[in-house]
Amino acid sequence: MPRSERDFVAARLKPNADTGQGDARSDFAGFATIAEAVREATEVLRTAGLDEPLLEARWLVASVAGLSSLDLLTKATASLGAARVERIEECVRRRAAREPLSRILGIREFYGRDFELSGGTLDPRPDTEVLVEFVLRTLAQETTSGRRVNILDIGTGTGAILITLLAEYPRAEGLGIDVSGDAVATALKNAQVHDVAGRAQFQTRDIREGLGPEECFDFIVSNPPYIARGDIAGLEPEVRCHDPVAALEGGVDGLDFYRIFVGLVGRIRPQGWLVVEVGAGQAEDVIGVLLAAAPNAKLQTANDLSGHTRVVAIQPQSTFMGE
Repeated sequence: MPRSERDFVAARLKPNADTGQGDARSDFAGFATIAEAVREATEVLRTAGLDEPLLEARWLVASVAGLSSLDLLTKATASLGAARVERIEECVRRRAAREPLSRILGIREFYGRDFELSGGTLDPRPDTEVLVEFVLRTLAQETTSGRRVNILDIGTGTGAILITLLAEYPRAEGLGIDVSGDAVATALKNAQVHDVAGRAQFQTRDIREGLGPEECFDFIVSNPPYIARGDIAGLEPEVRCHDPVAALEGGVDGLDFYRIFVGLVGRIRPQGWLVVEVGAGQAEDVIGVLLAAAPNAKLQTANDLSGHTRVVAIQPQSTFMGE
């Protein structure tokens, strides 16, 4: 097919009240090769104002077409079927409207594993891997007397934190809770995919209603809602318009859930830990809230790659787990 018959119909943008961007309009119908699809996708995303249009176009085309990054180069002249072209066009338009790639594809990679997303789940971010690494490092250093370690994951979402910990540490078992039944169902699917469903439970529960009288854990972990209510409207469209508000908003000052966690200190077994993710600039406030309830607790923190304190952890009691 001559190139003249496949010319790209230039993106047309119209205002979008939700994103402040535009809705990209394009016509990929005539495009036949991988290279052409990448090129035209890049133009649409560039016109929409995205920061890395070529990178995102390559990722999107590869994902939709089931190709590797190397394939994009070595098979650049390979033809794409009509169904793939239509799917690429749809995905490019959604991304140009500021829907995250992970939402479009329905999958987010976390700690080297793919996790299914749903409308009730937060989209896991790489910063949360700092929490996972802290727990794994702590487990490697602590004495557990050979028994299984029990983990509670509050606000489990996709189950990314709990499932990753169970997959990386076979002697752990855990419970993930979330107020969203949709999130709980999604987490269970992810646990099955990653072969840890036999050591994981997921329940639709609200931590604000407390724990059962016999429930105690070696680790209580959480990436809670920590965005101050007044800051929600200023978030990027990818977050504000696509992550559930219940997974973002932490009250007027963003600290509501950390105050709830104070009441869980007595449910942590000897030498156990409460390990929470915090927003950039929140660490000192969160430390103040937690140590007010457990002034003699051991305190540790961990930074993300940007140098922000991303994890705050306290160990209320120092005798060995299992004793």
